[in-house]
Amino acid sequence: MKILNSIGKFLDQPRLIAKFSYALPPIISLGAAAVVLNNTYKGNASERRNYFIQDGLTMFGAVSSSLLAPKITAKLFKTGPKIVGIKELEQKNTILIDNFLKNNKLNKETETILHKAKSKILGIHDIKILFRDLNKDNGKKLMQNLIPEPENITSKEIFSEIGRLSVFGLIPVIGGILGGIFGDKYSGKNYKERIPNKIKEGAYQYLANIFLCNIGAGCALGILEKSKIKSKSARAIGMITGIVLTGVVGGSAVANMIGKKVINKCFKQKNAVEKERKPEPLDICLHSDDIATVAVMSGLRWIEPGLPALYSISGYRAGIGYRGKEG
Repeated sequence: MKILNSIGKFLDQPRLIAKFSYALPPIISLGAAAVVLNNTYKGNASERRNYFIQDGLTMFGAVSSSLLAPKITAKLFKTGPKIVGIKELEQKNTILIDNFLKNNKLNKETETILHKAKSKILGIHDIKILFRDLNKDNGKKLMQNLIPEPENITSKEIFSEIGRLSVFGLIPVIGGILGGIFGDKYSGKNYKERIPNKIKEGAYQYLANIFLCNIGAGCALGILEKSKIKSKSARAIGMITGIVLTGVVGGSAVANMIGKKVINKCFKQKNAVEKERKPEPLDICLHSDDIATVAVMSGLRWIEPGLPALYSISGYRAGIGYRGKEG
């Protein structure tokens, strides 16, 4: 078994995904708390209380909504990966492996690894050995049950998946904006005057970094599906191309146009009409969530639990507000 396939199988182990999923909320929360404390102590000593309130509530809105987003989208769309509990996995794996060992003779090394698979995460070397030794029909079926293959979504599922991921990304942006508004209000800022800039930044984050990228990936995937191209590498390259064309290239322009023509006029921000949001280094880094989108659409289950961490960054930046420059 090739090393890349072994790594892919290692990452797609249901037990590893379950542990990652359970570990992520406290990790995100601790990281968010560290950012808030760092920002607080970087400010003037006399204003630290207000910095803490403002930044803390903004971060709380973004992170809490990002952690709720999977549950909300699961209810709305009745789809999305189900994370199986660790105890349930152990029971299932034990039954599968015991039944297999009753009817099949294996060498000691392979049998030991299978017993390990009942209750532990397998290493890459363990997985290579199993796929080497369990290459007959029964063995292949067992491995498929223990570590299911990623499934390409069909053309009928593409737009549902785009919708699900787009709503998933929208929830943290809304949460960040609301958190930012409350942060301004309770830290003594003139929060009403700052609301339009938060909505503008939210529109920028959502359109440029999330929604249009999803559309680009989905359209590219639809074209590949109609062309009956099933290769995972070809589908990944096609979706990344779609993301670059619609999100990275066009997303910023569309978001700025909506900010100028719609949001500024709705809030009568005459002095802000000519301000334009320029992409910043972190905006480019945020397109890592587009790679995650490609992976999710390609059926890689281990990526999905990490989406709240990526989308919460966009939510937090929306809550901070628009950082437009003249021109």
